[in-house]
Amino acid sequence: MTRVIDRGAIFAGWVGLGMAVVIALSFELIIAVQSLVFLVALPAGMLIGFYADARSARRRPWWRVLVNALYAGLLTGISLAVLYVALRLLFVYADTGYRDATQGGPLVCSTGPQCTYLRYLDQAAKGLGPDLAAAGVTDVATFERYVIQEQLSGGLILTGLVAGGALLGGALYGVAGPTAKAGEPGPGEPGQEAAAATGTS
Repeated sequence: MTRVIDRGAIFAGWVGLGMAVVIALSFELIIAVQSLVFLVALPAGMLIGFYADARSARRRPWWRVLVNALYAGLLTGISLAVLYVALRLLFVYADTGYRDATQGGPLVCSTGPQCTYLRYLDQAAKGLGPDLAAAGVTDVATFERYVIQEQLSGGLILTGLVAGGALLGGALYGVAGPTAKAGEPGPGEPGQEAAAATGTS
C-alpha cells in the first residue's frame, strides 16, 4: 500500500518540533519579545514545508507534495502554539507581584492572575498598557478569562501561519524541482528517496 506521508516528511516534522522549541524559548524567554514569534511563524513554516518535500525528494503528485508539507507544518505549528501558550500562561499564574523599587516596589497580591491584573492596571494608569475596561475586563475573574482567550487565539493564529507557510514552502519545492528522466524512479519514489538519503543520483 502506498504511504500517504513520506518518511522524509515524518522526519521533517520532528525537526519542526525542535525548531518550535528554539523559537519559543528564544523569543519568549531569552529575547522576550513575543511579537517576534508571530513574525517568524510564516517563514519558519515555509522552511519546514520545503524541507519536508526536499527530504522526501517528493515533487509529484501534487497532493502528496502538499500532504507532506502540511503534516510537517501542522506538527511544527501545533508544537509552537502549545509552547507559546504554556509559557505565556506560566508567567501569569506564577506571577508573585515582585517589582523593584524603581517600578514602585512589590505589588500586594496573591500569586497568579491577580498580580498580573494589578500590573496591567498600573501600566494602563500610566498610559503604557491596554484599556482593559474596553475589553470587558473589570476584575480578576474577567481578566483571567480574557488572558486565556487571548492566548488560545494567539495559538490558533500561530498554527495557521506555520501550516500556511508550510504549504507554500512545499509548493515552491514542487514547482522548482526537476522531473525524473525515463527509466529513473520518479520524485518521492523509493529509489529516489534512497538516493536523496545517500546523496547519490
